[in-house]
Amino acid sequence: MKTNTSSYNSWVICPKPNPVAASRLFCFPYAGGSSFIFRTWPNYLPASVEVCAIELPGRGRQMQLAPFHKMEPLVEAIASAIYPYLNKPFAFLGHSMGGLVSFEVARFLQKQYDTHPVNLFISGRRPPHIPDLHPPIHNLPEPAFIEELRHLNGTPSTVLENAELMQLFLPILRADFAVLETYTYTPELPLECPITVFGGLQDSEVTGDELQAWREQTKADFNLHMFPGDHFFLHSAQSLVLEQLAKYLSGI
Repeated sequence: MKTNTSSYNSWVICPKPNPVAASRLFCFPYAGGSSFIFRTWPNYLPASVEVCAIELPGRGRQMQLAPFHKMEPLVEAIASAIYPYLNKPFAFLGHSMGGLVSFEVARFLQKQYDTHPVNLFISGRRPPHIPDLHPPIHNLPEPAFIEELRHLNGTPSTVLENAELMQLFLPILRADFAVLETYTYTPELPLECPITVFGGLQDSEVTGDELQAWREQTKADFNLHMFPGDHFFLHSAQSLVLEQLAKYLSGI
């Protein structure tokens, strides 16, 4: 795969570059999220791991680029961007939308390049073979769309109530929800890598049974860890999540 250094750098943000790291952890944000979510993570994970956050178009260093609305081209673009970084053992972690995207990137790499992460960490996301029964929201009129965002509890109320900020933010959120809501699962061989799932005990979006069903997507080990908190336990229980993550990553 040929890559252009100037194009792929903007996709991969390393908050604390570590060229001598033994391995890399690629972090995939939730809908509307950016690499900023993971900026402090290197402080809590083993020094042997370089944290590499995926910056999606429409935010951060990719602010000038139009966001993707479909899963397949997004997956191919991410795979192309990170390919030069796969010269060391690597793991993926994705929360919510990021969980689904990281899963599809892992499948793409396995299928196209016979390479895979040493572990795939899925956080707060039901498995792809279980259909989403919620009606789509990405095309809702603005007031209804904002009300749905409020219900999900992932967008700060200070942002939701700031009309100027929301005009910047809404196209990104609509695009991210379109990626999720137009996604169609295609059955393929299970992944060769272990899957480790993190869930929120009070998450109304994903049930424990749904999280358990990720087991079907791997030929290797499967583990599930539950944390206190709603769908965004990744923030409210961050220290517990990172403590658990560090245990897995220290063995890479």
